[in-house]
Amino acid sequence: MRDADAEGRMSAAGSQLQRSIVVVIPALNEEATVGDVVRAIPRTMPGAAVPHVVVVDDGSTDRTVHVAADAGATVVSHKSNLGSGAAFATGRYKAVELGADIICHIDADGQFDPADIPRLVEPILRDEADFVTCTRFAREDLEPEMPKVKRWGNGVVTRLVNWASGGQFTDASCGFRAYTRETAHRLNLFSRFDYAQETLMLLSRSNVRMAEVPLPVRGEREHGESRIANSVLAYGARCFSILMLTMRDMYPIRFFGAIGTFFLAAGFFLGMWVLVHWLRTGNTIPYTSFLTGSALGVTLAVLLYILALLADMVVRQRVLQERTMLELRLLKDSLTGSSAGADNPPRMADGMPDGQVAKA
Repeated sequence: MRDADAEGRMSAAGSQLQRSIVVVIPALNEEATVGDVVRAIPRTMPGAAVPHVVVVDDGSTDRTVHVAADAGATVVSHKSNLGSGAAFATGRYKAVELGADIICHIDADGQFDPADIPRLVEPILRDEADFVTCTRFAREDLEPEMPKVKRWGNGVVTRLVNWASGGQFTDASCGFRAYTRETAHRLNLFSRFDYAQETLMLLSRSNVRMAEVPLPVRGEREHGESRIANSVLAYGARCFSILMLTMRDMYPIRFFGAIGTFFLAAGFFLGMWVLVHWLRTGNTIPYTSFLTGSALGVTLAVLLYILALLADMVVRQRVLQERTMLELRLLKDSLTGSSAGADNPPRMADGMPDGQVAKA
């Protein structure tokens, strides 16, 4: 049920500008639920309206396309299954094409309640955030029932994301999210699968204002199995791979620095072992080979630290290029007369330090 105070705040925020929200729903063989999700999406709310619902069919082999279209959605189809990250990108491009001021992503399986969309987008409508994600674990009374291994896996992934990005997230894997058109222009993602964590790390690096909103979520699907996490081990392996690659590309000092520190510690330990033995006995035998290992460890550490600095220079160039591309995209928006460009001037991200997350 919508909070009356929240609705009042949203009305105040939206009194001067009616924002356009495009809801994007990625779907793969979701004929049992996608129609109900589309029909349950509120089309109007204080300060905003939902003129379009886009269902991204990621190569479904059932009647997902027909059910979604019959429910009133605009359907964009992939000829084959390309993955959740590719579906996310397709939906983002289509929403921008349709003139969205705000893009909201919700799953097609019914685990998220479409009636909660106004609560999710409230921080954006109040101009307190540019990216909002639902969190399942910020409040104990809202934590869903789910297998312990999945709950543990979500916790591990969230801690890794926080360590990599310097963030304070409580849920790094939830797919119920909303973001502004400008934020959409910032999302240059590489992963075809499990884009959720990569998105948080990329936007943390870009200093985008982010917020988490605690909402009730169904812990398990009512129909079928999860398309992403039906194998916890495989899901964990994919997440770890994506996290490592994103760290390498966006946080090279932490990535290469952590590896370098490991080799430095190993080299220091071996060297101290030989030194203590020499002080006690006057010779290095039988640990003479440890001196080679110590020198190798320290040398590798120094080389990795140098590599980290050089890689950070490359990342800085990438950030500058992305800022230039962002300005060009926003200029294009203003010249084409989109609502995002004409009525809502772009705000360059400059607010929070890397990874800081507001709590809504």
